[in-house]
Amino acid sequence: MAIDKVKAYFREHGMEERIQEFDVSSATVELAAKALHCEPERIAKTLSFMMENEAMLIVAAGDAKIDNPKYKAKFSKKAKMLSMDEVETLVGHAVGGVCPFAVNEGVKVYLDVSLKRFDTVFPACGSSNSAIELTISELEEYSGYAEWVDVCKGY
Repeated sequence: MAIDKVKAYFREHGMEERIQEFDVSSATVELAAKALHCEPERIAKTLSFMMENEAMLIVAAGDAKIDNPKYKAKFSKKAKMLSMDEVETLVGHAVGGVCPFAVNEGVKVYLDVSLKRFDTVFPACGSSNSAIELTISELEEYSGYAEWVDVCKGY
């Protein structure tokens, strides 16, 4: 299971005990916020896209939405989200638990500036009932991100 890969990843960094697992689903921003008792915007949702025949991830605040003109200006192509079937195969995590940790080789991770307004955020950990609270600098460190981008709106 993907959560086992993420646990092993954080175990290597001495942080496995910080992963939270819930008796309820945290598969959507709303469900995760309810499970964590936090504001939905602090959920760090991970969106998966196809870029030049490879998957890439954009981690954004829970209240942010992809802004197609900004996305196209940054990546020189229209945003094309992966289908549910493609996500697990190409990224290594199933929809509802997609996160920027322990992903398949070659998957680039981008962090959206919509996250920078928070001290800590809650990304998933590879399952539809898990999360970890990370500072922004920890998210940078453990996501292996390529760069910060500004491709969202609505936050």
